[in-house]
Amino acid sequence: MKKARSRMRNVLILVLILAISFGAVILLQELCSTQVLAPMIYVLAVFLVSLTTRGYVWGIVASLLSVLAVNFAFTFPFFEFNFSMPENLVSALAMLFVAVTTSTLTTRIKNQERMRAESEKEKVRANLLRAISHDLRTPLTSIYGSCSTILENYDLLSREQKQKLLREMREDSEWLIRMVENLLSVTRIDGERVSVVKTPTVLEELIDAVLLKFKKRYPQQPVEVEIPDRFISIPMDAMLIEQVLTNLLENAVFHAKGMTRLSLRVFTAGSRAVFEIADNGCGIPHERLEALLKGYGEKGALPTDRSKHNMGIGLSVCAAIIKAHGGELQVESSVNQGTVIRFSLEMEDTESEQ
Repeated sequence: MKKARSRMRNVLILVLILAISFGAVILLQELCSTQVLAPMIYVLAVFLVSLTTRGYVWGIVASLLSVLAVNFAFTFPFFEFNFSMPENLVSALAMLFVAVTTSTLTTRIKNQERMRAESEKEKVRANLLRAISHDLRTPLTSIYGSCSTILENYDLLSREQKQKLLREMREDSEWLIRMVENLLSVTRIDGERVSVVKTPTVLEELIDAVLLKFKKRYPQQPVEVEIPDRFISIPMDAMLIEQVLTNLLENAVFHAKGMTRLSLRVFTAGSRAVFEIADNGCGIPHERLEALLKGYGEKGALPTDRSKHNMGIGLSVCAAIIKAHGGELQVESSVNQGTVIRFSLEMEDTESEQ
């Protein structure tokens, strides 16, 4: 299917460029009253076809068709094929040389770009694996240590000490579950080929579900909420968008050191609903924003106020999910002033359906 679409695209490019060239030659002959421009126009057409199509075939086909067109329509005797004239052979060889040379150069450039993209993917994959190993090691070590302490010192520990260790194990287990959810979303959101199934979702119900889950995990962290009073329905994958909002709120809890205010605001702008999560914490340095959105951390990253820290995988997942919904995750942050994360989704046109 992909090959068929690529072949159809190349055919359309070939036909369109040659048709435009034919029209351009006719127009120039009317304006300038000369026949010598036809080969030059078709050489340019062969160059453009070779430059915009994949492989050598289409440039060679364009050169052959161009030679036939010039020989038949724009060379005396008109509307007859005549290959006995030496200039026709020279034109054919020139166009064929242009096609092969241009196709060779463009193929080489495209191969270099593909190798560069593969190298970048490998770099991101390696950084992602390092981030995963770092982020998973801390809670697993904590769980293992707590279990060993309880098993080896069961009779020596008080009830309060056992409960404290068990609570820490539960918190680390919940954190691991959320981490696995993020990683599953990474495998689901696969670059440019992702397609999400959107269903109309009521905004108020979405926000209620997010806040219910967030308050269950962080009952001590208040969230200021502001949403429109009117009924708003948004086509989306509700589970993925719910995960985005939850991740953004949790990132503020984990990373916004010194935060005293956390807000979730939704407002409308034209036909789109704009979601905005803001905090007044420590902020994110500008040089780290790109790394966080791409999903990998760097050595020497700033510490957070938690013993275990996420290295941006959650934020990169959010960016990928929003991109799959036709939007873009925007981050505005200033050190010691806070962070604002914003994205928008297209609303359902309820008025036209009534």
